[in-house]
Amino acid sequence: MTPPNELVPGMAFAFRKTLSVAEQALFTGISGNLAPLYVDKLKARDAGAADLVVFELAAAALATTCLNRLGGATRRIGLFDVRFPRSLLVGETLEARAVVEAVDGDEVRCQVTGARVTTGQVVFEGRATLVPFEGQG
Repeated sequence: MTPPNELVPGMAFAFRKTLSVAEQALFTGISGNLAPLYVDKLKARDAGAADLVVFELAAAALATTCLNRLGGATRRIGLFDVRFPRSLLVGETLEARAVVEAVDGDEVRCQVTGARVTTGQVVFEGRATLVPFEGQG
């Protein structure tokens, strides 16, 4: 049996969430991003979107939930590098996933992905590294 908080290659965690208009508004407030695709439904539709587009970083933030569940209270994200091949619309459900690829000393390298539940289309993909948390103060 693997001791608690010991990660090995192949371990994974997935998390699904439907991103709502209310959450989009909260992220707007946090980020200050007022780009029309994200906050103006008419302009988003004029650009060819069926609805508001989810902030890319809000979608990728679901991967941080997966990373946290893998890393626990003793690790934090030291690297988060993702690309966004497709957009996600408000109201769509995304499944984020983190998979441990390698453990190198105290660093844990993971693959992260996010895909539409309905079609499996990848919305984001990349990598992340978990590093030890070093308490402050």
